[in-house]
Amino acid sequence: MEKSIVYAKDLRKQYGGVEALTGLDLAIQPNLVYGLLGPNGAGKSTTLRILSTLTRPSGGQAVVGGFDVAREPGEVRKVIGLAGQDATLDDKLTGRENLRIFGRLSRLGARGARRRAEELLERFSLAHAGNRLAGTYSGGMRRRLDLIASLLRAPAVLFLDEPTTGLDVRSRMEIWDTIRELVADGTTVLLTSQYLEEVDQLASAVGVIDHGHLIAEGSPAQLKSQIGSHIDVVVESSDHLPIAMTVLERLTGQRPEADGSHIVVAAVGVVPTLPQIVRELDASGAAIRDVGIRESSLDDVFLSLTGKTVDSAKPAETQEVVA
Repeated sequence: MEKSIVYAKDLRKQYGGVEALTGLDLAIQPNLVYGLLGPNGAGKSTTLRILSTLTRPSGGQAVVGGFDVAREPGEVRKVIGLAGQDATLDDKLTGRENLRIFGRLSRLGARGARRRAEELLERFSLAHAGNRLAGTYSGGMRRRLDLIASLLRAPAVLFLDEPTTGLDVRSRMEIWDTIRELVADGTTVLLTSQYLEEVDQLASAVGVIDHGHLIAEGSPAQLKSQIGSHIDVVVESSDHLPIAMTVLERLTGQRPEADGSHIVVAAVGVVPTLPQIVRELDASGAAIRDVGIRESSLDDVFLSLTGKTVDSAKPAETQEVVA
């Protein structure tokens, strides 16, 4: 906990008889993006709601910015920002009017709210649209305005719950650039996302949770290295499957899987080179149509750890709001 800006120990949350968190431990260092991954219903949103003081934990401890979320929620709210999947904007107000209201709610005062709003509108390229009704904004503009609202108090920690869901590629890239700028300025970002390439691009550290507790943690590169690479081989006919699979198992120490004429085998640790694979297969007499080595992705990590794909449909987490 010594250098952690976000810390949780044995964090638990129950909704009736359902355990949403079953003893979550987190220790997030400052000035980076931490990606929180997990299947739907694993506890991601519950974790963010507890850390942002929207829901009280049933047990355990959580500390954000040096303040206990259960005992000092008011102090926690002074050092955090929160932007969810849905922009919390009033479509009948202009962008500037929305920000001034959020600023007043953040107790910045009228002058301070106006000054901070103008500064952020300019910084995130929305000054030209500040006098337009928020209801006329594109999806990317709305998400940026919502991000600006969460930054009015210049938070030390920013919680982003799937900030680019539903956006087109260009808008997603703009949000990515914004997040990188925030971290460069010293903000710590805790990010959940259904886009694993987004976490791979932005996060310095990743935690995977399932059934309410942390099951893996590390940098994207570290997590992918634990899964290793995959060797893909396509044989000319099914007659050549047995000998090709024998060769691949000898080279990797892993049992290959076949689907028709396509063979896939994991290669963890020392990965044989492509020329070595081709030589060994040729020497065995296996007729090969194609062969390649594919690096693991966070999708592979996610599937290996949870047994699920990211877009697996699961019931949404139960939510409880506590002011």
